[in-house]
Amino acid sequence: MRERYSPLKALRFPDQLRALSEGGVAAPVHIRIKPINACNHHCWYCAYRADNLELGSKMELRDKLPDAKMDEIVGDLLTMGVKAVTFTGGGEPLLYQRLPQIVERLALGGTRVATLTNGALLKGAAAEAFARHGTWVRVSIDAWDGPSYARSRGIGEDEYAKVMANLAAFARLGSRCALGISFIVGKDNAEHVADFCRQAKEAGISSVKLSGCVVSNSGRENNEYHAAITATVQAQIDRARKLEDSGFTVINHYHALEERFDKAYKRCAYLQFLTVIGADSVVYTCQDKAYTDSGRLGSIKERSFKDFWFSEENKARMKALDPSRDCSHHCVSHSKNLLLEEYLGLDPEHADFV
Repeated sequence: MRERYSPLKALRFPDQLRALSEGGVAAPVHIRIKPINACNHHCWYCAYRADNLELGSKMELRDKLPDAKMDEIVGDLLTMGVKAVTFTGGGEPLLYQRLPQIVERLALGGTRVATLTNGALLKGAAAEAFARHGTWVRVSIDAWDGPSYARSRGIGEDEYAKVMANLAAFARLGSRCALGISFIVGKDNAEHVADFCRQAKEAGISSVKLSGCVVSNSGRENNEYHAAITATVQAQIDRARKLEDSGFTVINHYHALEERFDKAYKRCAYLQFLTVIGADSVVYTCQDKAYTDSGRLGSIKERSFKDFWFSEENKARMKALDPSRDCSHHCVSHSKNLLLEEYLGLDPEHADFV
């Protein structure tokens, strides 16, 4: 399988790199849209609903992008040449009833589409839309059987079998859309990673991405939590990797979390590449600051996304964000920002001496 996760992706987009160098604003390459904040699961580790985490502190469960606003956003993204859109939460994106039509419109307009979902509604029109038009679907699962799934998500024990059946049925559609799992590792499931990977492979799923759960705004506290299970998890990953072949991959993102909290750089370069539109019709800096005051760029309730994105207001807000001061929380873009800072810091007088 060719590499799907790499900070080097950003170097493929000269317009955004030029904007960073010149102090301008380019259209985002990728936008995460959170169409709805309601969810049919109640995951214990969900950062949007955990009182001790910054993420989601201002999230209103009743918020949903109005149909007219969603249509307007889609039109803007196609006009702006946005390359990719991921539908995610907040809530469960497949609860947004018009999502199949939105996916089709984006895809036919040349924008790649994907979704992060719990998989309970990955059937019918939604499954058909992503099978036909999606680049990837990644399903969040954190358990290995019915009882463990029910405990972690506050739902019935029969739901695990239903979700796994949905995934197997989606895999049988034989589409080009890559079907993967995001498995969030914590103390309760650390000993079952390999077992779940076996089940995933048997269901026809192409990859399982393993990540450690975030339990605190402190990197040190997160590492202390995971220290007790790291050896167990690594042994499980070693077992799971024996399952790998041309059709199945284990993606290991289970790493020390501490280095992703404190930042030394003064700007978020990755803002030129990825941003977030919330169900409250507000634009946020990233998925790690969605529904927070510090991550708020501006509202698009009374204006289009395109007008806002290229406004002086947004330019000033993006420039004002200082990760060393404003982002002392977990950051999925940290390694990407480090790479971009190194790239942008190259001395042009010496850059030709490769």
